Amino acid sequence: MQLRYAFRLDPGPGQRVALARAFGCARVVYNDAVAARERARREGAAFPSAGVLSKTLITEAKQSRERQWLSEVSAVILQQALRDVERAYTNFFSSLKGSRPGVRVGAPRFKSKRDARQAIRFTANARWKITEAGRLLLPKIGEVKVRWSRRLPSVPSSVTVIRDAAGRYFASFVIETDPGADLARMPEADNLPSVGIDLGLTHFAVLSDGRVIDSPRFLRRAEKKLKKAQRELSRKQKRSNNREKVRLKVARAHAQVADARREFHHQLSTQLIRESQAVAVEDLAVKALARTRLGKSVHDAGWAQFLAMLEYKAQRYARVFVKVGRFEPTSQVCSVCGVRDGPKPLHVRTWACTHCGTVHDRDHNAAKNVKQAAGLAVTACRAQVRPELVPAQREAAGSHGIHTGTRAAQRHSTR
Repeated sequence: MQLRYAFRLDPGPGQRVALARAFGCARVVYNDAVAARERARREGAAFPSAGVLSKTLITEAKQSRERQWLSEVSAVILQQALRDVERAYTNFFSSLKGSRPGVRVGAPRFKSKRDARQAIRFTANARWKITEAGRLLLPKIGEVKVRWSRRLPSVPSSVTVIRDAAGRYFASFVIETDPGADLARMPEADNLPSVGIDLGLTHFAVLSDGRVIDSPRFLRRAEKKLKKAQRELSRKQKRSNNREKVRLKVARAHAQVADARREFHHQLSTQLIRESQAVAVEDLAVKALARTRLGKSVHDAGWAQFLAMLEYKAQRYARVFVKVGRFEPTSQVCSVCGVRDGPKPLHVRTWACTHCGTVHDRDHNAAKNVKQAAGLAVTACRAQVRPELVPAQREAAGSHGIHTGTRAAQRHSTR
């Protein structure tokens, strides 16, 4: 299984200049490739192949006066920029045909030097390495200091250097994990219970065994600070140095909220996977809920990110992960006798079953029904349910540089 391990980088002043040059060159090659494809589309000609683009936009461009500065960076990151264009067009055409799952994606667009996030990728051909002193040696950039928070389980196949909106630098390593070592890290699943989870806003999650996890509400707690910083940003003159300073201040405040939320999701999802042999959740329509008057609270909870973590960790550690259909009446059915008592408004938090008289807590009863519905789904096929493959997300690789003592040692990685 492939995972991504992300670590904070501390490049020096000269290395920051070299990285900015590498980001710019990769962006120019990417934009040139998109322009060449769009020109061919307008003229009705065949799209140029990857080999033709590589020869025209990299090899020949280095010998021209307008693009001779492309030779100042590693050729590998330029080739990877062309690969990104090919992948973007493949996803676009697959989405048009309906063969690509998920939301529909648009055609590739030009990248701007003012984009909040910049990235370059080094493969094994670039001959990058980790030195004995623990630094990351990158071609034509130098040895960059890395904040190691854990060991890499195997030799990485590639590394992506990223600069985020807050001006922070990260190195994201792609590694191949050992399934046996992953299973040894977790207790045996045979003697562990199954759990159903009901997600909410008042409480982040209520479990079928009665446990209640309060919602940290990271965005709500930092809202006053964010409003003040955003107000200060709106008063600065556009494209001025002072505005750039305040923009970084706003970006760092948002990054702190996102990092804290991600760390909370990682710790809770790992705890649930460790303590359960099967996890059942409700398939929520997060996008639809985010368009309601509770949209800010829905985004603050981050349900989609949490469910994605549960899914890939269940796959990694050989646990069962089941999603119950969103139209399952988990809040209307009595978990004791199974009688459907009809819909109830959100302000009704406790109710008594009209058939058996059992008094239910709304969320706890829903978590029990989620567990029961998942169990029915498992036994109906008379086979064990295993999750499907899920794509890795770089954002799910720990708190990205926010060291909080023991929390920093509990970071987890994603594919």
